[in-house]
Amino acid sequence: MSSALDRLKDLTSKISSYKVARKNNLEILQKLFIELEMDKKVDSFSKLFDFKAINLSGASLASENLGEVKEEKYLQILAIYYDKQADKKSKNISLGYYGKAQKVDVELKNTIVEFIIRFRFEKSFITLEHYHEMLESLKDE
Repeated sequence: MSSALDRLKDLTSKISSYKVARKNNLEILQKLFIELEMDKKVDSFSKLFDFKAINLSGASLASENLGEVKEEKYLQILAIYYDKQADKKSKNISLGYYGKAQKVDVELKNTIVEFIIRFRFEKSFITLEHYHEMLESLKDE
């Protein structure tokens, strides 16, 4: 019985930890949204999550070389918007253009990388909730 209780405590602790991490992530992400002047391209912070994805050109987002600048590339934040009604279903939208990647201030580049990772972190929670709701709706049928 003790091991079942220990597993439950461990699971509760992890869930609580994720909730705190998500809340902190959203607070920082919103500050970065303003700092990087995304509010000039996106109507509101909540609309940021209407994008299917946000990518970066000019620097790596891979964990093994995170933030590493790609030679002769331009640093740019690209959002992918999906419109089911349009003839062309997906569209790339530039949320920020910063010039030649190797000339961008390292602190700014790191802020941009952090913004995208934090966006993806929150987007993964949104996706998780979406699929959980879909599975729950199957139980109702």
